[in-house]
Amino acid sequence: MLKPLVFLFLALFPVLSWAIPGIPAFTVETDATGGQDYTLTMQILLLMTGLTLLPAALIATTSFLRIIIVLALLRQALGTQQTPSNQVLIGLSLFLTLFIMGPVFDKIYDVAVSPYMEEQLQFTEAVKLGSGPMHQFMLQQTREDDLGMFAEMADVTLTNPQEVPFKILIPAFMTSELKTAFQIGFMLFIPFLIIDLVVASLLMSMGMMMLSPMIISLPFKLMLFVLIDGWALVVGTIANSFVVPGGI
Repeated sequence: MLKPLVFLFLALFPVLSWAIPGIPAFTVETDATGGQDYTLTMQILLLMTGLTLLPAALIATTSFLRIIIVLALLRQALGTQQTPSNQVLIGLSLFLTLFIMGPVFDKIYDVAVSPYMEEQLQFTEAVKLGSGPMHQFMLQQTREDDLGMFAEMADVTLTNPQEVPFKILIPAFMTSELKTAFQIGFMLFIPFLIIDLVVASLLMSMGMMMLSPMIISLPFKLMLFVLIDGWALVVGTIANSFVVPGGI
């Protein structure tokens, strides 16, 4: 008795599924003001896609890139190997990024997120308005030479800096951030390099060539870094190196 019912259900399943009305995956609705909005399913899809790209966006469009490189170079200059650990450096870089980008995120929330949640803006309008503060922040950190180089490679004529497309601004911004980070890292290396040279010269003059200079110089570098309150100086220098609209 059970088998005929199963076969009957399997035979009628395509007809039943065809009769059930489905949820449209992608439709564009036009409101009374002429604006366009996507369906909820499409908005959820875009949101989930954005969440997967969030780490890449964090590195490519915020101050995170400069901070993590400077801290990594500082650890190498100190010669402490894996201390602080990668987790500590990433955590410090992340929260320092949130501190520096705070005014930008607040402005994005005020002009785009909050009006969209209150249904005062359409989805496309909210995205366009929300990208404005981020575009301004990235543009203020980007060198004109880097911006011109990528614009030339893309065969795009830049007349108004505020209209620079993200496909040119993002690589130019990352190139400028790498250059600035290595400049700060070079300045951090100099005092520790001097200590290494002095210790190596003293050991050489004393005939202690078999003893590694790193073993002797490490305590002196740590003592110097602690006495000058190095972490506060480095973090403060990194934060002040950014030009943030409205101030940090």
